[in-house]
Amino acid sequence: MAYAERLSKSWRARFKKPDGIWGSKSGFATKDAALHWAKEQEVEVRARTWIAPEDREVAFGVFAEQWMDTVRLSDNTRAKYRCYLDTHILPAWGEWPLISIFNSHVDIQGWVTEMHEHLSESSIASVFALFSTILNTAVRARRIPANPCNGIRVTSGDYEAERQVATPAQMLRAAMRLHHTFGRAGFVLCLLNGYTGARWSELVALEPHEYDEVNHAIPVRAPLQETAGRLKKAKRAKTPAGKRWIQLPDFLDAVYVDLLAEVEPGSAVFTGSRGGQLRRGNFRDRFWRPAWDGKPGNEEGWLRSPILPGFTFNEGRHTHRTWLAEDGIPEVARAARLGHRMRGMGNVYEHVTPAMKEQVRSVLETRWRQSLQALKPAERQWILETVPRLGEYYRAPDEHQAS
Repeated sequence: MAYAERLSKSWRARFKKPDGIWGSKSGFATKDAALHWAKEQEVEVRARTWIAPEDREVAFGVFAEQWMDTVRLSDNTRAKYRCYLDTHILPAWGEWPLISIFNSHVDIQGWVTEMHEHLSESSIASVFALFSTILNTAVRARRIPANPCNGIRVTSGDYEAERQVATPAQMLRAAMRLHHTFGRAGFVLCLLNGYTGARWSELVALEPHEYDEVNHAIPVRAPLQETAGRLKKAKRAKTPAGKRWIQLPDFLDAVYVDLLAEVEPGSAVFTGSRGGQLRRGNFRDRFWRPAWDGKPGNEEGWLRSPILPGFTFNEGRHTHRTWLAEDGIPEVARAARLGHRMRGMGNVYEHVTPAMKEQVRSVLETRWRQSLQALKPAERQWILETVPRLGEYYRAPDEHQAS
């Protein structure tokens, strides 16, 4: 039974904790205040929602570090979370007791609103998700009764990133520009982006010995990842579904095999100018962006005009899956090619068949031929002179029409 105990200059509240031991708190000015607090504690004990004061008074920063030390994360995710904590979360909440955050729903909403002044909505959503995840752990660890992030409005609700889809002709023209600025590897890398849908990290990790000569396929096993400025191969694919073989259509297989013959022993297929690992930011700014956005001041006229301004490497994945959808490829085959997991029972009962793989190869070959037909005569001539191996693949449409 809760009661109040008189001290020399104040009152002490006494109550029974869940384990039957008496708990107490001193410093109350009146008997009624001490008794009221003690009864509140016993109500929470009977409702099994009581949390020890020393647990809920733990600083958020201390609890967040404990969470970081115990949670299982990939190197990339750990580095990303570390950045979110140090830059956005701990400066705002690091010294706050967990119970104070629990009682500060309005303050949390204000913090989110303030972030909108200097961060994109997608970045705010990522930072807030980490903050909420840590507080969810605090709830499960019985540090706070509930997560105060519930009900917080994070984004405007109507925000959606606009995704561009390139045409096969646009993909080929960009590849031609990359051949001019980066070399044969840039040409092949761009075509792989559009015709395989593989991620940047998956393509730049490729090594010559991994190529499957029998099935004409490239593997996705250990993507390249960058952590704190250092590049290394990951231990596994991004997801279990991401571990896969990607078959190449005939024209792409031909140029990829030719490229492998030029690669130095022990080197990756795609490297920088000095033979080191190809860095995404450097390649994007120096080669990828000028290829797609154009370069108005360039001395060569064919490099000046834009092809598809703002088109990103990731949008190549969107482009590839959209092409397959337009061409009637079953969803299970589209998902498998990009390393996606089917939802629901489709993940259990639907499987990719050899006929589906052949259908994928066939529609991609058709798109390739259509892209060549869309080129101007001078551009086709450039293909013949610069990539002779492709001659048979662009002559075929003309021969077919002649017959």
